Amino acid sequence: MTDKTQRIVVGLSGGVDSSVTAWLLKQQGIDVVGVFMQNWEDDNSDEFCSIKEDSRDAIAVADLVGIDIELVNFATEYKDRVFAYFLSEYQAGRTPNPDVLCNAEIKFKAFLDYAISLGAEKIATGHYAGTDLAADGRTRLLRGVDETKDQSYFLYRLSQYQVSRAVFPLGGMRKTEVRQIAAEIKLPNHAKKDSTGICFIGERPFREFLNRYLPKVPGRMRTPEGRTVGEHMGLMYYTLGQRQGLNIGGPGEPWYVAGKDMAANELIVVQGHDHPLLLKDTLLADQLSWVADEAPRPGRYTAKTRYRQADASCELLEVRDGVARLQFDGPQWAVTPGQSTVLYDGDACLGGGIIV
Repeated sequence: MTDKTQRIVVGLSGGVDSSVTAWLLKQQGIDVVGVFMQNWEDDNSDEFCSIKEDSRDAIAVADLVGIDIELVNFATEYKDRVFAYFLSEYQAGRTPNPDVLCNAEIKFKAFLDYAISLGAEKIATGHYAGTDLAADGRTRLLRGVDETKDQSYFLYRLSQYQVSRAVFPLGGMRKTEVRQIAAEIKLPNHAKKDSTGICFIGERPFREFLNRYLPKVPGRMRTPEGRTVGEHMGLMYYTLGQRQGLNIGGPGEPWYVAGKDMAANELIVVQGHDHPLLLKDTLLADQLSWVADEAPRPGRYTAKTRYRQADASCELLEVRDGVARLQFDGPQWAVTPGQSTVLYDGDACLGGGIIV
């Protein structure tokens, strides 16, 4: 997998995936160093943030595997590069994906820079993804073999430099195999649940958390025809396609969020999962990032418009002035501004951008 003369720094999160990653590399005789990143400090003592538990687990794993571990703090970088963007997108009425930016700015930038300062040539993480070399010598980013855990979607913003410095030992494995290894080698965290929630912040009551940082401005909830059907709690709390939490009574099909009128502070809702306002066969994306450091040629590909979605056949019509235009073979449901659309050529993740 790797040159054993290299030093590889592993991002140890305290979870099972990164722990098995470190063990696999150490078993190959590689010079492995672990780093635990603390990237959130605002309320790390409350019930929703598990930094203390995670750091203890990471230290225990490093001891069992037989590697040194350092604890580093990237809280300032996280706030400036990730969390500020996260808040600005919600304030603008969009729905961001902080995991995407977190990977590009923290795990594969701040952490990568720190690893290089330790004398490392590469970093390793527990992501379910892979890499290989293309015929032109560039490094490709590949899907993970376990289609239920593939995380290439969250890594699409990595540059050629970043992906060429990355090692993903779990890319060719299934989660069940990773869990089995963790149990067999008696990792102290082998039964630990996977982390969920906001990257490095954790899972918490979302509205309450967001309200700490952004003002809540209730407003009218209306149909496309203008009929008032309720009141929203603040546009930032809702996303396209949302069904739960609307509290709209009456007969007929379920209600869904179909749009936001930011100027009027109104939430537009419709009845029926397949309402025309929820279906789009084209999209525009900006803030483009390509793994090869250049845009792919127009042509036939597949794409995702959200993580938990099967690939959809599409055509990349053009990339002009920093904007990509995609045409899908069939309507896509609840294409959401602020989310990422990610382009694939077979198993290779080409990159993508933010849906506008």
